[in-house]
Amino acid sequence: MSSNINIQELLDAGVHFGHLTQKWHPKMAPFIFMEQNGIHIIDLNKTKAKLEDAQSAIKNIVKSGRKVMFVATKKQAKELVATEAERVKMPYVTERWLGGMLTNFATVRKSIKKMQTIDKMNTDGTFANISKRERLQFERERIKLQRVLGGIADLNRLPAALFIVDVKREHIAVKEAMKLNIPVFAICDTNSDPTPIDFPIPANDDAAKSISVVTRLLTDAIIEGLNERKKEKDEMEAQKQGEEAAAKEVAAAKEEAAAAEKSAEA
Repeated sequence: MSSNINIQELLDAGVHFGHLTQKWHPKMAPFIFMEQNGIHIIDLNKTKAKLEDAQSAIKNIVKSGRKVMFVATKKQAKELVATEAERVKMPYVTERWLGGMLTNFATVRKSIKKMQTIDKMNTDGTFANISKRERLQFERERIKLQRVLGGIADLNRLPAALFIVDVKREHIAVKEAMKLNIPVFAICDTNSDPTPIDFPIPANDDAAKSISVVTRLLTDAIIEGLNERKKEKDEMEAQKQGEEAAAKEVAAAKEEAAAAEKSAEA
């Protein structure tokens, strides 16, 4: 895919600002350019290279028709990540990571179905036939489930990959993904260990602008993958229709020939 990553844009967004030097993780050393005023500065050339790798891989995942789950529960990332995930119709978790959300997915699906059942009760008239107290209990439960599971309500099977903002904060999600061999794309700041991450993106994971630009660049790649998938499906459908039309023409020609031969014999 053609690169749409501009280093000046990364610089303007503060992607290069790492953590205080005393908080660094030694395994982030290959991605650190220098130290300035007690803060590590990330090498944006390496960020660009890692972002390009991540874009290519995530594009191929969605091109095959699979889902990427977005995970970001820190305050400054929640809304940004939810908006980007909704833009590409992908599942997301921005409130709280429930332990077992991946490793015990069957139980999570039951909770989602419960939420959907309450929604149905609200529309099919069931609420009109129960007491106000019961109705309030159902509504409170629905709000609670919606807050935690609303972003994954349409997820019917395990995602093919995770995109995570802040691997230290979301360490449980990383562990669950590793256990199930689900690839992880993640923003890794200078205080985090990038080694368990399949596609680490060295970048500031605290500033809203940095999170926004990195997430947008990945969702742009997802859109590219979705468009290519649609194009391929349309081409296959057109080819199928062409083959069916050609087969009908051949069959009609055979019938016409057979009728002509029968007429000649008569």
